[in-house]
Amino acid sequence: MSSSASPSTVFRVADLRQNRPTSFDLRPNAQELTALAEALELTTLRKVVFTGEIRAHGKNDWELVGKLGATAVQPCVVTLDPVTTRIDEPVERRFLAHMPDLPGDDEEEIEMPEDENAEPLESHIDVGAILHEALALNLPQFPRAEGAELKDAVFTEAGKKAMTDEDARPFAGLAALRDQLGSKEDE
Repeated sequence: MSSSASPSTVFRVADLRQNRPTSFDLRPNAQELTALAEALELTTLRKVVFTGEIRAHGKNDWELVGKLGATAVQPCVVTLDPVTTRIDEPVERRFLAHMPDLPGDDEEEIEMPEDENAEPLESHIDVGAILHEALALNLPQFPRAEGAELKDAVFTEAGKKAMTDEDARPFAGLAALRDQLGSKEDE
């Protein structure tokens, strides 16, 4: 990914300034957009801009605050027609030198951490990977074209009766029989 603020999307934490934010401005080129679209199984991806800054957060932690803008085209899950989605979302990540303790594997329930944007601090912060993740999280999982409806679809071999949803509900027939027997007893 190309960037006007830095030749790379990866920032070495040791090189970041404690007293001043480090800005980034990622605008992937055509080749990078194609690769990203393929990775996310999109038809096309355009107008991707990820801007923001990385700044110190306390003594040992870092914070990334940015804005992601993109236009994605995905196939409709019903008709396969193209569905265009515009994404304009804030992105926040906190990189913590000391992550809070999570419950052990032997516990049945695990509570969500207070800060869902917290990640362990490593030697580098990869803004390109954050762009990829934020884009994936903000895309519709099941895009639908306007007016697209899923109708009943039945499939079977030639010459055989197709199984319907009603056929797959064996207790519906029992309920009808029970109701029928109940109405005879009332008479």
